[in-house]
Amino acid sequence: VGVVIGVVISKLLLNLNYLHNYLHNFEFEQYKTKKSGQKIQNQLHVSKYAPSSIEKYVVDHADELGYASEKNPSGCDIWKDNNDYLRTNSAASAGKKVLRTNLHGYQSDIDNHTQAIKKFKAIPDLMNSIIKSSKNLVDNDNAGCGYTNTDRDAICAAARLHPDGIQALFPSNQLSFTPSSGYVEPLLPPMRDSKICNGPWTRTKLMSLDYLVHDFEYMCRQLKPTSKRIFIDMGASLSYHAGSTPVVDVLNLYEKFGFHFDHIYAFEMTFTEPDEIYKNLLPEKYLPNYHWINVGVDHTEGHKLNPLHSILSTFHEDDFIVVKLDLDTASIEVPLANQLLEGGKDGSLYHRLIDQFYFEHHVHLRELEKDWKKSMKGSIKDSLDLFYGLREKGIPAHFWP
Repeated sequence: VGVVIGVVISKLLLNLNYLHNYLHNFEFEQYKTKKSGQKIQNQLHVSKYAPSSIEKYVVDHADELGYASEKNPSGCDIWKDNNDYLRTNSAASAGKKVLRTNLHGYQSDIDNHTQAIKKFKAIPDLMNSIIKSSKNLVDNDNAGCGYTNTDRDAICAAARLHPDGIQALFPSNQLSFTPSSGYVEPLLPPMRDSKICNGPWTRTKLMSLDYLVHDFEYMCRQLKPTSKRIFIDMGASLSYHAGSTPVVDVLNLYEKFGFHFDHIYAFEMTFTEPDEIYKNLLPEKYLPNYHWINVGVDHTEGHKLNPLHSILSTFHEDDFIVVKLDLDTASIEVPLANQLLEGGKDGSLYHRLIDQFYFEHHVHLRELEKDWKKSMKGSIKDSLDLFYGLREKGIPAHFWP
């Protein structure tokens, strides 16, 4: 009886905490799309980052879950059934069991999301439609009206993954929400696709991007006719991962949903012959906008080889900017990530500029110790705190594989 009561109480607390976060941060507004066959949807307007209940639980209970340890704790235990982690009658474990139930639901949702991504038919460059719509207003002497919300919503509906919005693919209600970029996946160990924890995919899913969630329709609605689309890649090797190039995979994903980057700044310290890059490794479609910078980055603030200073800060907050950080050197990449957290010159410049941030943070994690080896610094809790802090500051941060 005591165990049952503990489970019920823990579930109520978890759900109340989730409800509190959303009611505190959100106002609801009905908006209607004119596209045939689309329903009126509830659009969430948020002033602060709203984590899902499973993310909030993991962040708040990181010590209890063992994530503060630097002795390579497992990031997979919460995903596994019938393990010692859950086999206890203590009231404290009731919350973990509720968490496991919610993770089950979320895993099913993310699998459906992956299938929806695969089935989605690629759409043309959204910016062409945005610019054309704006130009038509000028040509018709309606320049004073500007690029309207109605125009924007009609164009961006093409990037909608589900007729009722991306959240309809997640009945578990476990997506987190950012004010700048819409829905994102919850921050959870093992800091990449959870399928590395179970089944025959343990190694093959190491480089998978299936766990990432992007709200492309929402991001499209932030674009202006003058927006530039920028990708800054720190650690840009195109040949490092045998049989897999995650950065090309993510560029293809953006393009599928109508986001074509105007400039890709690729920093890589390991020397690679230009012939190898441009003739063999780089897809032809990127030749017009790809800047291969074959030097290492410098984390010193204000240094010209610090891309946050010399490249990122030169753009406007109306631009769409994606930053990827994967240097495999904690002494350089962690200070850079902390600079993003601190915000730059005025304390918030980077927060306003960056629309998506990907970072492979090498912390002590059992499932990846064979891959990360001596590069591991810090704990899972350190990583959760960093990424959660970035999201709270307005930067949608994602674990990178």
